[in-house]
Amino acid sequence: MPVARARQDLFDVLAGQREVPEEGLHELARAAGWPVPDTLQAVVLATPADAAQLAAALGHALIGSVEGYTCLFVPDPATQTRARLEAALKGRPAAVGHVVPATDTASSLRWARYLLTLAPSRVGPESRPAFVDDHLSALLLLQDESLADALTSRWLGPLEELTPRQSERLEVTLLAWLEGGGAPEAAKLLHVHPQTVRYRLRQIEKLFGPVLRDPRTRFELEMALRSRRLMAHVRSYRARAGRRARAVASSIRPLGMAREARVNGL
Repeated sequence: MPVARARQDLFDVLAGQREVPEEGLHELARAAGWPVPDTLQAVVLATPADAAQLAAALGHALIGSVEGYTCLFVPDPATQTRARLEAALKGRPAAVGHVVPATDTASSLRWARYLLTLAPSRVGPESRPAFVDDHLSALLLLQDESLADALTSRWLGPLEELTPRQSERLEVTLLAWLEGGGAPEAAKLLHVHPQTVRYRLRQIEKLFGPVLRDPRTRFELEMALRSRRLMAHVRSYRARAGRRARAVASSIRPLGMAREARVNGL
C-alpha cells in the first residue's frame, strides 16, 4: 500500500470515520510509517494553508480532513508544550483539542471542530488558536442545545414576566451572587455599590422564593444562567456568520450577467 494512502486510512481510523480490528490498525501504522503513540491531540484548521509545514513543526503530525476541515493529530502531546503550539499556530484560526488516549482520538477531534465553529475565524498576525482545555465547562453546557434550552426554561421562568432590561439586570446580579458567594463579592464583580446588589437580591428572592437556599438549586441556576449567555453568544455568532455567507453568495453574479446588474447584498 502506498504510504500516502496508508496515512489517510490511518487518519480515518483514528478520526472514527472507519473501523479496523486492532491488528489492522498496527498494519496501517507500519505501512504509513507513523507509529501510533499512547496519547494524541487534535488540531483543526480553518484553512489548509501550510498544513504540511505545520505538521512537520508539530512532531510530524498526521494530516487528514473531516467534512472540509484540515485536521492534524499531534503525537505525544507532552512534548508539544502549549507555548510551542501557540507559536506554531499563531496567525491562523485553529482549535486545539484535549489530550486523549489514542483509542479516543475522535473525541479530541470532535470537540476541537465544535470549538472552531464557535470562535470567529479571523486570519491575521494577531490570530490565536482556541484550546478546548480553556472552554471545558462551556462545551459541556453546550453539547446539547435542546437540553440547555430546557434547563433555562425550567429555572429562569420567573424572569420571563419582566422587561428585557429588568431581566438582564437581575440575571447578571444573580449570576454574580452565585459566583461570588455574597453581596459584597457580587458588587465587586459588577462594579456597583453592595446596597444596590442587596436591593436586587431582594427582588430576586421575591421571584424565586425559598428555593435559593437549596445548594442544588443554586448550582442548577448557575448552570442555567451560564447556558443562556453561552447560547445567546453562539446564536449571535451563527447569525453574523450566516449574514456574511449570504452577502458573499449574493455578490457572485452568474456568467453572462450584465456588468450594470445590481446585487442586493444583505
